[in-house]
Amino acid sequence: MQSFSRGWSFLQQAWSMAFKDTDLLKPSIFALIVGLIVSAIGIIPIVGAAFVLGTENIIARAVLFVFGALLVFTQFVVSYVFSAMTVYLIFGYISEGDGRMDKAWAVVRRDFFDILTLAAASTLVNLLRNAARNRSGRGGIAAGLVSSAAGIFQALWTEASYLVLPAMVIDDLSLKDGLAKILKITKENLLLVGISTIGVRWVTGLIGFVLGVIGLVLGLGIFYVSTAVLGFGTLGLIVGIGFGVIVGSIFFMVASVIGTYTTTAYHTCLYVWARDVEKANVGQEQGIPVRVPAPAPLAAVLGTT
Repeated sequence: MQSFSRGWSFLQQAWSMAFKDTDLLKPSIFALIVGLIVSAIGIIPIVGAAFVLGTENIIARAVLFVFGALLVFTQFVVSYVFSAMTVYLIFGYISEGDGRMDKAWAVVRRDFFDILTLAAASTLVNLLRNAARNRSGRGGIAAGLVSSAAGIFQALWTEASYLVLPAMVIDDLSLKDGLAKILKITKENLLLVGISTIGVRWVTGLIGFVLGVIGLVLGLGIFYVSTAVLGFGTLGLIVGIGFGVIVGSIFFMVASVIGTYTTTAYHTCLYVWARDVEKANVGQEQGIPVRVPAPAPLAAVLGTT
């Protein structure tokens, strides 16, 4: 319960930053819009290939697999590009009091290749997880164990990617060096403590669920009222489905932005704190006493302000 309370407090702190500097929110909104466009465009060749080649022969399955993998990869690239911008904007805000879009774009251009490598790695993990899940559907204890192991690995990789991205953006590290740094500071200081004591994932998950239910209920309600008034003719169906989908989608999009921004803000603050602690540990080894305050949003949650 305390973890959830702290997660809620951090969400309030993160959004307080966003309301003071609205640039912090822009990449999350851009990511949602661009992601929808990419998904809409990317599904076209997949549907076309399935229609022309079918889905039964090996060649068709190979083509569909390649198109699907490319779509997943592109979606990861879009997500990481805008998340990288959010990371740098938040870093600029907590360190300088201002998150600047021009600097964020410059950092994304600088680290674009590293972002591509992270997207490729995440795509591979996603494909392996899907393959294990498909195999488990065919039955067998061994297949179930493999699927469970793949699911755990995917969860660990997702958490690692949230922390590797700040390492890439803030410290200009490659994927390999970023993973090595995350592993090192996880062993030595506060990363695991922060992840386990502040339940950001629970809070954003609950908010997403509540907003999703509200959007679904309102969308169905609009469809019911429209068809009740206009009937089940063409006009009634168009108005009911059209407005129902629009209203429901708004709630889903708001939930997506809240989850994306809050999660990125949390892991950025956590990485900055762990990074500063690592530097302080070096200073203490040299006999130099160093006090390491957490970034303001985390400090407020943990009561260390």
